[in-house]
Amino acid sequence: MRLRPWREADADAVHKACQDPDIQRWTRVPRPYLPEHARGFVTELSERAWADGTAAPFAICDPVTGDLLGSCGLVAIDGTGTGEIGYWTAPWARGRGVMVRATRAVARWSFDTLGLRRLIWQAEVGNHVSRLVALRAGFRIDGRLRLANSTPHFGADGWIGSLLPGEVPAAGSTGPAGPGTLVARRAAVFGRPQPVLFATTGSGELRLRPIEEHDLDAVVRTCRDPETIRWTTVPDPYERADAQAYQTFSRDAWARGDAACFVIADQDDRYVGSLELRLSAADPLLADVGFMAAPAARGRGNLPAALVALSAWGFSTLGLARIEWRAHVGNTSSRRAAEKAGFRFEGTARGGVQHRGERVDTWLAALLAGDLR
Repeated sequence: MRLRPWREADADAVHKACQDPDIQRWTRVPRPYLPEHARGFVTELSERAWADGTAAPFAICDPVTGDLLGSCGLVAIDGTGTGEIGYWTAPWARGRGVMVRATRAVARWSFDTLGLRRLIWQAEVGNHVSRLVALRAGFRIDGRLRLANSTPHFGADGWIGSLLPGEVPAAGSTGPAGPGTLVARRAAVFGRPQPVLFATTGSGELRLRPIEEHDLDAVVRTCRDPETIRWTTVPDPYERADAQAYQTFSRDAWARGDAACFVIADQDDRYVGSLELRLSAADPLLADVGFMAAPAARGRGNLPAALVALSAWGFSTLGLARIEWRAHVGNTSSRRAAEKAGFRFEGTARGGVQHRGERVDTWLAALLAGDLR
């Protein structure tokens, strides 16, 4: 792999690469990306950046054939010794570890030759591929930033990470985010659209899918039901704006990779309930579930079947070891659903949660990966 300054002859390959939907989705290249955009990037923009020292863009090339593999470099350099790194991989060069090696090379050059004291990396929340590259290159993902210039193409939050001199991994090291690790496994899951899961009851098949606009009225009716208000933390009174906010939360939780929120739909795609699997921030092998059923669909075995399907997906796809269920003491309907799905009751937590202004006792049950037949 060879990193070099851009040349005018690279324009056709850059134009071809930037037709890729992922590059257009996650970067700020113009849409549509025209040949003149590519020519302007490899000549005027690149040359000006090198001349005035505000950025350092590199082309990544095959050292034998000269074929373009991607772009990696410093998209900004400020006067305080901080540079920001940016990159994209050409579609035909993916899956070969190109960008991890290129990012490490640019980082070493930035510290050793330019004398920078810090590199930062940013990406829109949901760009798990870019995040995985940054982690493998040694960046520490420090948190999230709200994006002031969000557009219909870009979300409202961004991830941010930093890398200091001496933190670039040695050649051959993959670290905690290497291939086959839990981090890499989940990046592959949450980097794709949310899946549809299937469950079977005595009355037919259920689909577990993302929440859609036509579900919102049914969600509002369910969340206005006295039993839902009694046993859950939904807003009271519950308005359509609350359902819309939950739809946004569900989408954002999937993009962050910290929860999977599903609607349970019957054979006619009608809403019969909701189900969430929330990953623990403290223990990567632990998650907990929450659920509610539409009043007209209760007592039909929908929730136990959906819980089994969701739990099986959590164990097999996300690599979980334990899934916990909690409910307020007295919520026997929720307890029956959990126990029918195989959850084993473990005890009562006195004053376990805060609920509508007071501490209440909670039941606890759990399901382990080995519990599912």
